[in-house]
Amino acid sequence: MRLLILISTVLILSVSSSNAQIKILFDASKAETAGNADWVIDADAFNLGYSTGPAVFNGGNEANAQRTPTPAQANITASTVETYWTGGISAWGIDCVKKGYQVETLPYNGAITYGDASNAQDLLNYQIYVVVEPNILFTTAEKTAIMNFVKNGGSLFIVSDHTISDRNNDGYDSPVILNDLINNNTVQNNPFGFTFDLANISVTSSNFSAYANDSLLHGSYGNVSQIKWSNGTTMTINPTINPSVKAAFYNTTSNNTGNTGVMVAYATFGAGKVVAFGDSSPFDDGTGDTNDNLYTGYTGDVSGNHRLLIMNATVWLATSTTLPVTLTTFTCTQQPQGVNLNWTTATEINSSYFNLQKSIDGVNFSNITKINAKGASNYFYVDATTSFNGTYYRLEIVDKDGSKGYSNVIKLIATDNQAPIIYPNPVKDVLYFKNSNIKQANILTSSGKLIGSYFITNNQLLIVKQLPKGSYILQTTNQFGKTINKIFYKL
Repeated sequence: MRLLILISTVLILSVSSSNAQIKILFDASKAETAGNADWVIDADAFNLGYSTGPAVFNGGNEANAQRTPTPAQANITASTVETYWTGGISAWGIDCVKKGYQVETLPYNGAITYGDASNAQDLLNYQIYVVVEPNILFTTAEKTAIMNFVKNGGSLFIVSDHTISDRNNDGYDSPVILNDLINNNTVQNNPFGFTFDLANISVTSSNFSAYANDSLLHGSYGNVSQIKWSNGTTMTINPTINPSVKAAFYNTTSNNTGNTGVMVAYATFGAGKVVAFGDSSPFDDGTGDTNDNLYTGYTGDVSGNHRLLIMNATVWLATSTTLPVTLTTFTCTQQPQGVNLNWTTATEINSSYFNLQKSIDGVNFSNITKINAKGASNYFYVDATTSFNGTYYRLEIVDKDGSKGYSNVIKLIATDNQAPIIYPNPVKDVLYFKNSNIKQANILTSSGKLIGSYFITNNQLLIVKQLPKGSYILQTTNQFGKTINKIFYKL
């Protein structure tokens, strides 16, 4: 597929898009600060303890990173030093902000979800999800969320450490945990085409990949010539499983076109991307939790090559999936006749057609129409089928050779100021209406199947405690016969 660029996404008020600014979520929910580790971009409190398993609040003095790093990232300039924040990987976080990205942390008690609108830090709100040396197994639901995130266009940056590096004494270390994520999930086993070896190596290697145009080795931050593992592991790649998987660096004893002894690997899966490192040492900036032993791997080792490699990888993950066209706009607006969808292409080289796709949950997309490509042009389509506030759309762009790319995902937000306001949402027992004109309400499943119909009396409430946990569509009719749809979430 041709290496063309997604120039920009022009949005209007009725569209919510997470691509206005690249947002990166650094995970701190998997004991990343246990023991002699401090893999967070910032922490203002040191009150977590790890005896066996998850973090215990006020159980020790390990870093407790919060969602928003402080001081504010809006005040970071080109001259800001990495000690502006307190964290073992604060230098990486500061560099990301200097690049124009927005960074957040998923705290120790945060939830890993995908397509759950009740979670403010749902993965659907981010372009890149970073997990550095996790020490707690991902649950089945969490693994499904992560894999769907990547499959549908998200980017995953995962970092392992050496075997027998269990820092929270629960019997699992990072290579085992990451292999479990990759090989034992409900979406697709080993979709990335690599697994982590149970190894422990310390080596300085200049044995980089033979691919001359490798994006990680020769990216915008510079050319990378050397890396250093200080007790890390390697990976084995399998291009038969995933033809996109590549190695960037190899152990000194490995063939630089082979599949074993890989120190850094990367691949695509569905519409998304993944980068994997076999050692956390290159990310350590030498600051952070003063109770830990800290090292200067980020800029202090191998003449700063680690920083170049890590930032090249971050930029590659942040770059939109390659498309056979240059897409300049993709918008949607709610109109009486349906949802108006419009997209504009600046160039098209051998593009064949567009599949316009739709999703209720932002996870599972289905085709609603196929539109043939006609060269650089403006495209318009009206989706007259039922669409609800929060409906998602994307474009699958197909080249003449059959290869595919995907646009950003856009989200429909109803702008009708007569829509009934419901609260609380999510709801546990009783749903209330602020609009006093509601006379009738239907509850439907997220797929549109009618569950029940109700007449709303003057008390303007609806009891929903009998519903199983999940998302539902509330279809209301007011005194003038106007029907409005809202999505609500049952706890």
